[in-house]
Amino acid sequence: MTLTRRLILIAGFAAAFAASAIAQTTTATPPAASLPAAGGTGFITVSSTTSTQDSGLFGHILPLFKAKTGIEVRVVSQGTGQALDTGRRGDADVVFVHAKAQEDKFVADGFGLERKPVMYNDFVLVGPKSDPAGVAGTKDIAAALVKIQEKGAAFVSRGDKSGTHAAELNLWKLAGVDLDAKKGAWYREIGQGMGAALNSAGAMNGYVLADRGTWISFKNRGELAIAVEGDRRLFNQYGVIAVNPARHPHVKIDDGQAFVTWLTGPEGQKAIADYKIDGQQLFFPNATQAGA
Repeated sequence: MTLTRRLILIAGFAAAFAASAIAQTTTATPPAASLPAAGGTGFITVSSTTSTQDSGLFGHILPLFKAKTGIEVRVVSQGTGQALDTGRRGDADVVFVHAKAQEDKFVADGFGLERKPVMYNDFVLVGPKSDPAGVAGTKDIAAALVKIQEKGAAFVSRGDKSGTHAAELNLWKLAGVDLDAKKGAWYREIGQGMGAALNSAGAMNGYVLADRGTWISFKNRGELAIAVEGDRRLFNQYGVIAVNPARHPHVKIDDGQAFVTWLTGPEGQKAIADYKIDGQQLFFPNATQAGA
């Protein structure tokens, strides 16, 4: 075989081998996999104030969110302070609470992304129908608290660092009552949620600050009734925050943000407005209200 013919055959074999390798490489490369659903797990954890749970709101809105997105929401119901702590530890994907100053600090400290307003209602002072402090039917919450303290009428405090507890402590301060100096047997701190506080007030024939949503849904009223309502200082705003993935990379930020977006969007806001008990609306959506 001449040298020229051998070179031609070698070149042919090389070309055939290269073509075969390219074909095999092309065949062996799998098609791109479809992207998994956001988060990939099908559920998120929301740490939230007890009032959203005890009032029945979550029972109304969460099935609607799941039907829309396929995402299940698992709620950890706690006082606002504890709910924010859960978010700080990265044990929740979203926090949904009602203490704006604490929420703003949560974001400023890098634990959460943007805080967004969701809805509002108000607090009411609930007390026994016998009204031992003589405050029923009044609208000045500060004056009512002064009377309760002066008369030593039983008062139940949640004492759990919740949003309601923070609001209560602020109202005592506005009333000029120094609890450290004045609290005695009349002031009962129970360290529990809103439902338990209402039950305790009923058992003790005492007063308690409650969010209106939980009060409307509360069935074990006994001799309890609203004593004071309508003071602008009883306003109660709720906000929602996705936990910051830069602080906790494992959080399900896509699904968490989907919940925040739905809750503050038209469908979520309508779902909140539609939730009523005995014709009474419990929460009023205000996600578009600047500064809320």
